[in-house]
Amino acid sequence: MLLNGKWQLMLSSSIHPTQEEDPDQWCCTVSPVQCCLVAPPGHELLGPRALNVISNQHDWLFAALGKMAAHATQMSPFGLTENASAACTGNTEPSNRQRTNGWLGAGKQTITMSRAGQHSCPYPSYPFLPFPQLDLTLSSTPLSLAQLNTARSGSPCKAPSCSSATMSAVTRGLRTASKQLRVSRSSWLSVGRSASVGAAARVFATPSSTLRSNFSTSVTRHSGAPVMASQPREYDPEIKDIADYVANKAIDSDLAFDTARWILLDTLGCGLEGLRFKECTKLLGPIVPGTVVPNGTKVPGTPFVLDPVNGAFNIGAMIRWLDFNDCWLAAEWGHPSDNLGAILAVADWINRTNKAGGNLAGGKIYTVKDVLEAMIKAHEIQGCLALLNSFNKVGLDHVVLVKVASAAVVSKMLGLNEKQIADAVTQAWVDGQSLRTYRHSPNTMSRKSWAAGDACQRAVNLALKVMKGEQGVPTVLSAPTWGFYDVLFKGNKFQFQRPYGSYVMENVLFKVSYPAEFHSQTAVEASEKIFHQLKAMGKSAADIKAVTCRTHEACIRIIDKQFKPMDNFADRDHCIQYMCSVMLVFGRLEATDYTDGGEAATSELVESLRKKIKCVEDTQYTQDYHDPALRTISNALTVELNDGTVLDEVAVEAPLGHRLRREEAKPVILAKFKRHLEPHLSESRVKELVELSQNSSKLDNMSVDEYVDLYTVKESKFL
Repeated sequence: MLLNGKWQLMLSSSIHPTQEEDPDQWCCTVSPVQCCLVAPPGHELLGPRALNVISNQHDWLFAALGKMAAHATQMSPFGLTENASAACTGNTEPSNRQRTNGWLGAGKQTITMSRAGQHSCPYPSYPFLPFPQLDLTLSSTPLSLAQLNTARSGSPCKAPSCSSATMSAVTRGLRTASKQLRVSRSSWLSVGRSASVGAAARVFATPSSTLRSNFSTSVTRHSGAPVMASQPREYDPEIKDIADYVANKAIDSDLAFDTARWILLDTLGCGLEGLRFKECTKLLGPIVPGTVVPNGTKVPGTPFVLDPVNGAFNIGAMIRWLDFNDCWLAAEWGHPSDNLGAILAVADWINRTNKAGGNLAGGKIYTVKDVLEAMIKAHEIQGCLALLNSFNKVGLDHVVLVKVASAAVVSKMLGLNEKQIADAVTQAWVDGQSLRTYRHSPNTMSRKSWAAGDACQRAVNLALKVMKGEQGVPTVLSAPTWGFYDVLFKGNKFQFQRPYGSYVMENVLFKVSYPAEFHSQTAVEASEKIFHQLKAMGKSAADIKAVTCRTHEACIRIIDKQFKPMDNFADRDHCIQYMCSVMLVFGRLEATDYTDGGEAATSELVESLRKKIKCVEDTQYTQDYHDPALRTISNALTVELNDGTVLDEVAVEAPLGHRLRREEAKPVILAKFKRHLEPHLSESRVKELVELSQNSSKLDNMSVDEYVDLYTVKESKFL
């Protein structure tokens, strides 16, 4: 019956065989007609194991409204549990429904089917798959209530509309539907059963005591493996663009390569600095202690030799630990140099393997310049996706972009072709994405420091699976209901500001002065100026009554935590009030100022001053933050003293390390690099690396494994 554009079906309390000896036809009462489920030629129905049961083998398909067939053994996308009616329409009281000898007792269920055949009943525990798109017209001679009372015993309906002519018309419609289903079967079975079988087993499993013992099990069997589509499917254009860029685009920007060299040394220096913190090093090393992988990835600053997947995690985690590497700020935030964890691990492993006689990527030996190009492309993919697409606003962490970018460039490094690169990228999108909750109150914790390492290892792992022949998921983004857009992005498609090139590397931000979340960099710089101003006045932070921080919206959303308790390192390095207070009190901000029990963390003056700093949004600052020509990260501080004096506002729009201040920053970046190497390497090795960093030709042509060897140690006092 068609009501308001939807088929309304009333499934009666009984579904039974027309004859016990006739297993190829079963009938049920369906308002407003009685329908029979007819097996295609050469097949048998398994019988009614109770309306609320689909067999544990999931070897039959029960589809109502004429779309009934039992020849599909791949999936079971239709069935009822005892609570199904409540989940659907709530028109049946469960207390009136009982199972008797495997049959569903009294009570009817209303199931809504769209005209195209899509199941619209919201079963939360079972991923229903859409039925094939069929147009079917059934005879719909109205039946009386008497017809709806057909009992389990199969007592015949005596109403006039139960005539053989009426039911024959229904049966003919069902047989027609069965033929149509057989014709279209190959196209919709290719969806596969892997996602549905486990859930269906949980939803529809019933104790064996409720099942009839004499049901036929002679339905034609099929493999449980997914049936692949007979025709290649088009990949989402967003996926194809990434694969084409990575596989075919040559990078010829001198500015991009120059910036990438500075990013390389700065990022490796940040990684070595991270090794000074036991919270980081406790997560590093082989999964099984003592394991040394032949020709494996070497981890800078350590004696570890690991497989490339774990190597990517180790390098990625140490790079990101202190939040001191580069930064990209747009609709989404992130740190594109996080991708170096995957890139360096794979390049080093490939080189060592090939030099030992292997043939990875056709035997290629990667140079540092190859790594720089991979970095430029990873920066570009992550950064361009971030320009107009906010993942944080849907609760996802930005490391999803690290995983996608790394999967793409690592696939190319492994020698995969354009299609395989696309496959790896789709696998990165279909992978479960990290929630951003570990960066925000009340759950701020150290996972935010190793999340990028986790993304790197996942990217490498997925690329290696594709190298072994694993296929991609062509419409992973756009697939209705099941794709990334519908599941995780509120149905919105990605927006793009520019094609992939080298824009992001050319405009990336360096964290030069302070190990602080980037939205606070200019505020901390302003605080340092105010510290010296107060000192010149003979005053200190103790004389401050209030501070107003004029800032941009992203700063408020991420690090404005005026009254939130500072429970750990992760809280402190993501609180603009804490970072400014430490600078105003001590005239410094270092990584050790975030540690539990440290001088800054236990300072009562820092804690009291933190609660006096109020952030307010300046809409112009927010506009400038998103302006492609500016991309400034502005903050302005106004300080009021206890005696009523109000100091002139100190505003800083572009931090040191911004493109507008790049040349000014380079000497400071080099000093930062040298400072980070010194606790780990000999004086001569530090000098060698600093000099090498300034000789671009020599650096570019050095093989990656030889370059990594310069950073490795036989033992480390920090491990």
